[in-house]
Amino acid sequence: MNKSFDPTNRRAFLRYLATSPAILGASRLWGQPAIDIFDPYAPQLITRAQDAINVFDLHEAAKQKYLPGHYTYMSMGTDGGGTLRANREGFKKYQLRPRRLINSRTLDTSIELFGQRYPTPIMIAPCGHQKAFHSEGEIPVARAARTRDTEMVLSSVTSLAVEDVIDARGKPVWYQLYVDEKWETTRGIVKRVEAAGCPVMAITVDLPISNREADMRHRRADNPNCQGCHAPNAGVIPLKPMYRGLERTFSDRSFLDWEYVDRIRDITDMKVVIKGIVTSEDAELAIEHGIDGVIVSNHGGRAEDSGRSTIESLAEVVDAINGRIPVIVDSGFRRGTDIFKALALGADAIAIGRPYLWGLGSFGQEGVETVLDILKRELEIVMKQSGTLNIAEINSNYII
Repeated sequence: MNKSFDPTNRRAFLRYLATSPAILGASRLWGQPAIDIFDPYAPQLITRAQDAINVFDLHEAAKQKYLPGHYTYMSMGTDGGGTLRANREGFKKYQLRPRRLINSRTLDTSIELFGQRYPTPIMIAPCGHQKAFHSEGEIPVARAARTRDTEMVLSSVTSLAVEDVIDARGKPVWYQLYVDEKWETTRGIVKRVEAAGCPVMAITVDLPISNREADMRHRRADNPNCQGCHAPNAGVIPLKPMYRGLERTFSDRSFLDWEYVDRIRDITDMKVVIKGIVTSEDAELAIEHGIDGVIVSNHGGRAEDSGRSTIESLAEVVDAINGRIPVIVDSGFRRGTDIFKALALGADAIAIGRPYLWGLGSFGQEGVETVLDILKRELEIVMKQSGTLNIAEINSNYII
């Protein structure tokens, strides 16, 4: 029987799906609120990268493809997740002061860092184990960095060797270093990275040890679904390539101090940046020890549960540095307004982590490119709204 379609019934059916126990249960599994398809501000489930309205749409798409344990590893914070949440909530504590009647049709979003010019102040932060999110690991990210001319910082626990990533990027990348208690291991990595042509090394100092409760709930040793890859004799996950031929010490890094940092600085001609500075006191010490730049970071909320966001930490670090070396900030950046606020507070650039992993996990290289494009577009919008024609014009007059 040919009956006409009743749109009222269709809406009722969709509303049922959006609020059904099955959908709600699945969303709780991922630790996220259910998608309300009738809420124009809620992230939507997309099937093409080009359909993303904001980076949160790519988050929804990525969740459909991640394994639960891999998603937990990517999204978790430390302790109860206080700092993780603070990184987003912190942006709400700052408001913008847009100016009017300024012809801002033509913008320049470019910046310069260590003598290199980039089209935007957006960088790709180091995130490890990227084969957990895409079969090609860091390669699609490097290719996206190449097409968008974006600086990429490679993690020490990269799934692929620095030489392979540089080949995909088309030029040397920055390298993030986790120090090892065994000096010869640290030295071996530094020398390899320098030989590969990396111009900048970012030493992570904010993770001496952490309490990752969410990760403990997905213990690989106790999860049969993980054993196919993570069992000691599975032979699926090899030793991280940057540690091949080196003895890696699996211990906390609470031994790391300024003397150790000095040893690293003394054996390399690369620029040395400290990643994890959140106070004026440590910013001053970085200057005293001849550091070339700092990254204001709390490891995306994965290191310590201070409850303080990086955007709240930024101003005191900027004041202490006083323009002597570049200041970069990461953790929690999801919007163009977030980027604008950081620049207004004095940051020279910002770095994103989870958003590009959402793009990687959902649509590979195109997904990463989409994240970079969305953030650039949003930054341009707020710059036009504020009447700032270039990055240098964004200052404290535009924020309260």
